[in-house]
Amino acid sequence: MGKVSYKRHLAKTITWRTVGTIDTFLLSWFITGNPFTGMKIGLSEVVTKMLLYYLHERVWSKIGIPESRKRHLLKTISWRMVGTIDTVLLSWIITQNPLTGLKIGTFEIITKMILYYGHERVWYKIDFGLNERNSKLDG
Repeated sequence: MGKVSYKRHLAKTITWRTVGTIDTFLLSWFITGNPFTGMKIGLSEVVTKMLLYYLHERVWSKIGIPESRKRHLLKTISWRMVGTIDTVLLSWIITQNPLTGLKIGTFEIITKMILYYGHERVWYKIDFGLNERNSKLDG
């Protein structure tokens, strides 16, 4: 892949945060039984997760692993680790219950990894913010 612009990372940050916030809201609502708690948890993550995601994108743009399904999988796992820790801590603070934070974080591991991998695959097909594309992703 050629040089990647900051605009691409910003656009990926915004689209992923939209998907991620909806998922967090729904999971938090389901687990706590309270839509307002779900909304508090989902919205509290918007700022922290956007900053963390943007930094994650910048770091991965400097890692020398070529574009591939393996790279997308490794990136998915590393992001999920960062994201889950943030979710657990924020959920714990908002609900005042560490077990609730862990439950939400545990469910997110599954839903968010699936959603994130799909998000990476979709963005691989989009040329926005790329100066050039050197090669196609392996099958």
